[in-house]
Amino acid sequence: MVEEVSYMALDNIRIDWNADFVGEMKSPTATIPVGDQPNGMQPYHLLFGALASCFYSTFLSITAKKRLAFDSASVEISGEKRQTGDVRTLEKVHIVLTVKNPSNEEQIRKSAVLGARFCSIHETISKVAEMSLEVRIES
Repeated sequence: MVEEVSYMALDNIRIDWNADFVGEMKSPTATIPVGDQPNGMQPYHLLFGALASCFYSTFLSITAKKRLAFDSASVEISGEKRQTGDVRTLEKVHIVLTVKNPSNEEQIRKSAVLGARFCSIHETISKVAEMSLEVRIES
């Protein structure tokens, strides 16, 4: 039996599926294909994308407060699942932040650490997986 809970939603998405694993995810701002179809996002693609966007948004907020500048950045997320247990949850997640031409390399690195610490999705995933962060600087 599923308990019905009343709460205020932070956000909302909807996925409409066919009888197979082919669907369309709709948010208030976009629609993307999901599942087993051309260009369909898979479950861990969506989770890692959520982590990357939350982390980067938080990182940007911190760099803005510190008045740091850089030309561009990329975030790459990879992970491994546990090989044991009934539910194979994530065991390790690795974030690589690459920043081009930062105004202050040391402060960019510190901002990345804070970005991970204050990203709510990072903190949620960290309850089940070992999280690691690598910051690369490019000129």
